[in-house]
Amino acid sequence: MSAVSLIGGPALIMTGTLLRSPFYYFVPYQLAAYTRHPALITAAYTCFAAGFILLWPAVMTLAQRIAATSPLWGLWGGCLVIVGLFTRTFQFGTDHLAFHLTDSLGLRTMLDGIDDYYLAWRDTIWHPFRAISGPAFFGWVVLAIGAYRSGALGLGRSVALGLMSALALGTLKGTEPQSFIAVGGLCVAFVPLGISLLRSGPPPTRRAMFWIVVLILVHVLMTAYGPRG
Repeated sequence: MSAVSLIGGPALIMTGTLLRSPFYYFVPYQLAAYTRHPALITAAYTCFAAGFILLWPAVMTLAQRIAATSPLWGLWGGCLVIVGLFTRTFQFGTDHLAFHLTDSLGLRTMLDGIDDYYLAWRDTIWHPFRAISGPAFFGWVVLAIGAYRSGALGLGRSVALGLMSALALGTLKGTEPQSFIAVGGLCVAFVPLGISLLRSGPPPTRRAMFWIVVLILVHVLMTAYGPRG
């Protein structure tokens, strides 16, 4: 699972970053792009969100390696980054809602609505996902420092991991120039570690393969026949 997360998470995030890169990152352009290319934009944001959800085992694996020699760095780095993953998942929920409301309310109405949402969010005194927005940026720096201090990653890959702090956070934020630097750094830091785990780890048992197949089938059935709404 950790190897799949280390490889698949960054790959999905990079896929989403590439798919929405032809469109200017600012909110109005993202909604306008959705009205012209709904399938493409939906796929881009879904890959982006799925990649962050898939990252948690990867973060835990690295945090455990850090904690072997630097317990506090591993604990705080892992916790802060995972909290940041929750924040980005929350933001994807607002993206998903905005796109589908555009279908029913129209582009002009949703542009005004998103402006109002940003104003309301700015004026919100306290909200859990507003309060924990910081870890979505700074958690990667803490994890990167811990990875270097503990020897879990070398200097170059630790710096690459810390570049994830440059990735923008917010509703309907598309691909910015620094997005490729940030996500590319994540790929450099995580993918080689995932490949090394695949090569050195034991092959999955028959029992594990059985339950993987069962879970996939359950997911397919729930997607096809689950309640709608």
